[in-house]
Amino acid sequence: MSVIWLSHSLHTPKYLAVFSLSIVDVSTSTALVPKCIDYFLFDSRFVLYDACLTQMFFFHYFYSMESLSLVVMAYERLISICFPLRSSAINTNTRMVCIILFCYVFAFAILLASMILITRLSFCQPVPLIISYFCDHGPVFKIACTYNTPNWNTAVVYMVSIIFVPLTFIIMSYVCIIAALAKIASAEGRWKAFKTCTAHLILVAIFFIPILVTYMIAWINIRIDTNTRILNTSLSATLPPLLNPIIYTLKTEEVMEQIKKFIRRRMVKPVTSIIT
Repeated sequence: MSVIWLSHSLHTPKYLAVFSLSIVDVSTSTALVPKCIDYFLFDSRFVLYDACLTQMFFFHYFYSMESLSLVVMAYERLISICFPLRSSAINTNTRMVCIILFCYVFAFAILLASMILITRLSFCQPVPLIISYFCDHGPVFKIACTYNTPNWNTAVVYMVSIIFVPLTFIIMSYVCIIAALAKIASAEGRWKAFKTCTAHLILVAIFFIPILVTYMIAWINIRIDTNTRILNTSLSATLPPLLNPIIYTLKTEEVMEQIKKFIRRRMVKPVTSIIT
């Protein structure tokens, strides 16, 4: 984030999307990890109702933004590769900011509806037991003893609009990208263009494969061991924010070049001050 913020050469639509993804990664970890540490290390198994809803909202909000951020990055790659001569006119910084802000508002609207429906539920147990390691939306509304069909419908809308539609858009984007790359005459030119997509493809795989397994299991109601489900959910929630910055740093030449420039400047400054 600091490298993108301080490097004017990285103030482009591509790195605006990367910067937004970085904010989402930090926010997702902040919403989830502290309470998990309290649970796993200190065996703190109780959470207040308001605190539970707060964690549920912010975790799912930023998790939704993780998916939508990958869509925005796929859109940026689609425009850059399929319309190379017009990409700077089609996809300006202002337009990219508007697209990112729309994604934030869209995710907020879906999560707000989910939270309103959760607050209308009643729980028969004095202290409801959530079969999860955090206040997850599904495990919470499933233990309610009142009518929860609207919550099920909201969960389906969430899965379709945040998981399946974004993944479909990303797949279709890469179909168009591959078709555009096939028109390039040289193999070296095709590989050079496709190489700019490898970091994004790795992020897509890291994010969508675990979550697809988790949600498909929940959708078709397959009974699996609780610890297995929690392990899969925790990995799908914590691995993307951990690996995204590393992958985009190591796989992106522009970011590595700017990091090297910052290091060289830091090394040169003390020497010049001694000489003067």
